[in-house]
Amino acid sequence: MEERTADTSSSGGGRTGRNLPAAIAVGVVLGALVIGTIYTIKELFLLVVAGAVGVGAMELIKAFATREIKVPAVPVLAGIVAMQAGAYWGGPVWLLATFAVFALALLIWRMFSDGTDGYVRDASASVFILFYPAMLAAFVPMLLRLHDGDHRVLIFIAVTVASDIGGYVAGVLFGRHKMTAISPKKTWEGLAGSVIACTVVGAWLVVWLMHGAIWQGALIGALAALLATVGDLIESMIKRDLGIKDLGTILPGHGGLMDRLDSLVTTLVPVWLLMTLFF
Repeated sequence: MEERTADTSSSGGGRTGRNLPAAIAVGVVLGALVIGTIYTIKELFLLVVAGAVGVGAMELIKAFATREIKVPAVPVLAGIVAMQAGAYWGGPVWLLATFAVFALALLIWRMFSDGTDGYVRDASASVFILFYPAMLAAFVPMLLRLHDGDHRVLIFIAVTVASDIGGYVAGVLFGRHKMTAISPKKTWEGLAGSVIACTVVGAWLVVWLMHGAIWQGALIGALAALLATVGDLIESMIKRDLGIKDLGTILPGHGGLMDRLDSLVTTLVPVWLLMTLFF
């Protein structure tokens, strides 16, 4: 969710340059798809996740290629599917083992594909994408595999989306103080809006869906807001380093899939950990 506190890279109008009607329409469709799959057939939701992460990985692969960094798509995409399946049906050990196997496979693949020049560069970028977003996203099936996994996934997604919305509204209405040169249009007021929105949504959903304590939900929400912002900044750093403005344009009003996934994947593991400790 790239620079959502007070900015977006998508085309549109208004103060932020965001095509807000298109963004809302896409958000409603994605929300319906998520809720419709996690509360019906969980395996269908896994396919949605694998597809989204696959597209996001391809966006990164194409972006790296602009700097002549070669990442093989086939083993990366195979690794995404294998890690999703391993995490869902096998748990943490299978996820770690699958990641290790495909990381080694990427090192071997590059060894026999393009010679010695740029081996470290290409191999490092390949394993990077296998980890971000692929392995991090595989914690979604770690949430989903539990008996109340549908509720856990909904809470995780809801607090991250709340960070986007809260930061966007607060940044547009009150944003005055710049946070960092990495993302010049991100403001401290926007971050405050993210924290407030996430804390409220987290507290509400944890009490309602998990029958937990208000403080537990508030802590999950506050942590999600901070890490969602970190996810935005990580993607901004990647784009600045590669010298590109956007990673993709597949979602009108939002940008590419990585513009949706950047905050989600950085939020996912800590939220999974807190939910495991609390419930």
